[in-house]
Amino acid sequence: MSRKKRPALSPEDRELWARVVQSARPLKTDLAHIFDTPPEAPAAPLPPKPASSSRVLRPQGSNPGPQHVLAQPLSEALAEAPVAMDKRRFQRMSRGKLQPEARIDLHGMTLAQAHGALNGFILRAQAEGLRLVLVITGKGRQVEDDGPIPRRRGALKHDVPQWLRMAPLVGAVLELREAHARHGGSGAYYVYLRRMR
Repeated sequence: MSRKKRPALSPEDRELWARVVQSARPLKTDLAHIFDTPPEAPAAPLPPKPASSSRVLRPQGSNPGPQHVLAQPLSEALAEAPVAMDKRRFQRMSRGKLQPEARIDLHGMTLAQAHGALNGFILRAQAEGLRLVLVITGKGRQVEDDGPIPRRRGALKHDVPQWLRMAPLVGAVLELREAHARHGGSGAYYVYLRRMR
């Protein structure tokens, strides 16, 4: 598409434009007063905080160093989470005495494929009235050479618990625990589902 060449301004147009430029004034804005007023005197400094409020109280015997949630291994975090289901059923499940009613194996899937498959599986299982399902992630392959940037071993093992705690699955999942050795151990998760209302 070719552009048409604009015609040059006539002498009358140039004269008119010069008058417009001379009569132009800056717009008054809400911020104009900031630049027109002299600076205010600095505010009085705040009084120092009492010494007692600067102390951080920790339970005796605790590690004084900062602890980050991500520093804690996932299996420990799951084991320390409060139990949300019936305690007797929970004990049977954690001892491997409850049989999962369905299972999904995410081995060999990419993270995107596994996420979609997991969402569909959990929502279908809940719709069918199932309560205990097994999600097999595997433990992850040992990488021989990490190179300069270390890679996490077992991306699925790490990401699946997070997916189960996010929408759309968070409303379907009542309990999430690492599976008993007879059902895959640290390479699988028990997912106890809520009843549909």
